Amino acid sequence: MNSLIARAVNQLRSVRNVAALTGAGISIESGIPPFRGKGGLWERFDPMEIAHIDAFLADPARVWRVLVKELKDIIDRAEPNDGHKGLARLEAMGILKTVITQNVDGLHQMAGNTDVIEFHGTFAWQRCTQCDKRVETRAVDASVLPPRCSCGGILRPDAVLFGEMIPPVALWRSQDVAARCDVMLVIGTSAIVQPAASMPIIAKQSGAIVIEINPEPTPLTGVISNYLIQGRAGEVIQAIVSGLEKKR
Repeated sequence: MNSLIARAVNQLRSVRNVAALTGAGISIESGIPPFRGKGGLWERFDPMEIAHIDAFLADPARVWRVLVKELKDIIDRAEPNDGHKGLARLEAMGILKTVITQNVDGLHQMAGNTDVIEFHGTFAWQRCTQCDKRVETRAVDASVLPPRCSCGGILRPDAVLFGEMIPPVALWRSQDVAARCDVMLVIGTSAIVQPAASMPIIAKQSGAIVIEINPEPTPLTGVISNYLIQGRAGEVIQAIVSGLEKKR
């Protein structure tokens, strides 16, 4: 792994337009469970019953009680880990320009990244179904469900529920960022959920180097990614940042 980290350090030193695509693997280290895969929320719940827009519209109190309140409790306690902090440091160094994230926890922004494209929206904020006002999830009183906006409207996660479209601006900006970057870091994602999984492909086809940081190989490994640094996101990213700081 050390030789691959050194390779990544040398490549990142020579460019100034780096993008990152992040998935659940980076936030697991902050105690946030994934939605899919082993130990994921969808092992416990049928997403079509509690995370579909039709389910929310039919019974918002149930969706809040079963899904949103639990996520709120987790997000209220969560803090950025070494992976999030390392990406924020890469931005401060002028290397990383944009984070495209599949996560809905707001931890990239909390760590200090300023250009974050939230591909699936965010559970860190709630949005009023009536007036569209946004309220930070940490500030929502969930003692009465469903919680309501000051206008009386029901609050819902400002996230993409099943049955809803990816926000067009998020999709367009992600494709544009992927096409323009010199290097794309693909961190903690299984690379199977579309259309987010197509971003490394767009980057590679546009001439970018694709560096994968994941505990296990993915469909990108050996096909799209130039190489895989196998390990925990926080550990690997901090090692890369340390290498860059030593060479400045």
